[in-house]
Amino acid sequence: MILALQNTILEMIAKGEPLAITVEQLCVNVEAAVPGITASVLTFDGSHLHPLAAPSLPSDYSAALDHLEAGPLAGSCGTAAYRGEPVIVTDIATDPLWENFKALALPLGLKACWSTPIRNAIGVVGTFAFYYRELRGPTEVEQKIVEACVHLCSIAIDRNERVLERERLTYTDALTGLPNRACFNQLIADGAGPLLGPWGILLADIDNLKQTNDIFGHAAGDALIKVVAERIATAAATAQTFRLSGDEFAVIVDGSAPADLAAIADVILPALTAPSLCDGHVIYPSATLGGALAKAGCDPEEVRQQADVALYHAKECSRGRYIQYTPELGTAQTHRFRAIRDVRLALAEDRLDAYYQPIVRLDTGDIVGFEALCRMRSPSGEIIAAKNFHEATKDAKLAVDLTNQMLLRVARDIRSWLDDGQPLQHVGVNLSAVDLQAGGLRQRLTEIFERADVPLHHLILEVTESVYLDQRDHRIASEIDALRKVGIRVALDEFGTGYASLTHLLTFPVDIIKIDKSFTDRLVPGDAGLIIIEGLLGIANNLGLKVVAEGIETQLQADQLLQLGCKLGQGYLYSRAVDRCAATTLLRRHGQRLCVRSPDTKASDSGTLQA
Repeated sequence: MILALQNTILEMIAKGEPLAITVEQLCVNVEAAVPGITASVLTFDGSHLHPLAAPSLPSDYSAALDHLEAGPLAGSCGTAAYRGEPVIVTDIATDPLWENFKALALPLGLKACWSTPIRNAIGVVGTFAFYYRELRGPTEVEQKIVEACVHLCSIAIDRNERVLERERLTYTDALTGLPNRACFNQLIADGAGPLLGPWGILLADIDNLKQTNDIFGHAAGDALIKVVAERIATAAATAQTFRLSGDEFAVIVDGSAPADLAAIADVILPALTAPSLCDGHVIYPSATLGGALAKAGCDPEEVRQQADVALYHAKECSRGRYIQYTPELGTAQTHRFRAIRDVRLALAEDRLDAYYQPIVRLDTGDIVGFEALCRMRSPSGEIIAAKNFHEATKDAKLAVDLTNQMLLRVARDIRSWLDDGQPLQHVGVNLSAVDLQAGGLRQRLTEIFERADVPLHHLILEVTESVYLDQRDHRIASEIDALRKVGIRVALDEFGTGYASLTHLLTFPVDIIKIDKSFTDRLVPGDAGLIIIEGLLGIANNLGLKVVAEGIETQLQADQLLQLGCKLGQGYLYSRAVDRCAATTLLRRHGQRLCVRSPDTKASDSGTLQA
């Protein structure tokens, strides 16, 4: 019987059955095997006992034992936990150990009780008890059974504690002790609940944490984070507080009464501002808050996104204050905030990558290069085109980080293709105005491509006309001039859609112009677009510029462009933007093989834009 019992319980433990269910099954099986006994298991936290399983005892009896303090006169179980040794009471009615508890047991017909402590490596973690309905102690057989049961309970409790510890580590922020982003995400995914009545999310972002780290060191920054965490959690009182990232916290507010986010924010903000000693430095903490209040049946993920929007708006317009989300924040602004949040998270999780659209010779279809286009992979694996998160580039720092990521990817892929002997000439990478205005672009490019051992003549930087619109910004002209001097070619993208494009060719020299798709779409007899393209090709030829026609979708368009003198193009007729593996296949099949000018120069390293 003992062997069968062990096999049953150990199998439940191995399968990960919940502790309470496992121990209750143990009690049921023992009661079935030993007539006349009632089994009970309590856990012990070092000072108090808590019911775990007692399938044959009334629930109010178990409830009365919950939080029972162990001691020398605390019944059989409380005394066994206190002494750390078995306690046998053969007559509950007269034994002094039961003086304060016999009124609970005797009406149920329980006349005797034998309790044995459950131990692990740390000490006593519970008690296993047999209640009898007659005045007696344990038999020899019962002692062997209890010995096995106590051992099984110890194993089950140990495993449960390890599971709880793993969960704690998984869902707890190590620095602050608060629930972490994983816990917050799980709560949101599970419906943020169960939540009672209206609820909402507050997001808090520490102001100037980076400056604290830079000036006083990361030890001071960590101390500041801990101070802010403690103060937010205290001010938020019963609301759940989470640390989401380095400087961001979340508070989920719920309850039967309407959640007043502004009132809670009004408590949190002043609570933060008291000076604090952080690693020997006096710092005045502050934070910016954004929040969103959910309506009945509202999707928790949508509420989180709204709180994100509110926080970003507060950081842009009202640092150190609280802003609550309203629809009036605007659809365009919401889209921008979401794009920035999504791209920032994608960067952190390495979900941004380069896809490549071929640039081909229109007469042969040979590939002479690629345009690298940014793509974002969603958490579910969906590939998202850049136009869907273009608004994120309005954030200056994020735009620079995004370009750096693309340059790293492109440099790595070019080196891979060159090492593989592929006939690659160049890859174009798009730049934003921020990249040129921020300064230091030439140094960044040089460092990235030198590290990848890729000559800069394999790179073409593509810039839209919007970059040139403010001709008073001499930083852009200077940056472009510096880039061209180190051998990097510059292409004017979407040519013909901006203002005074021909003037730009005179004031901001470039090497390549890319005719916008809107002109390619108008390649029909009698359309003014055809005449404009013909004129642009003549001007480019006289200025010594290469021309690439964008958005070619039909063979008729390709034939017309070729007749007009355009030699290069790109578009869906040849290929959509594809990942590096597919791009490699395209190069192998259709890459333009250049003549080798000397025995020491590989065609793939020439870097010349040939047509």
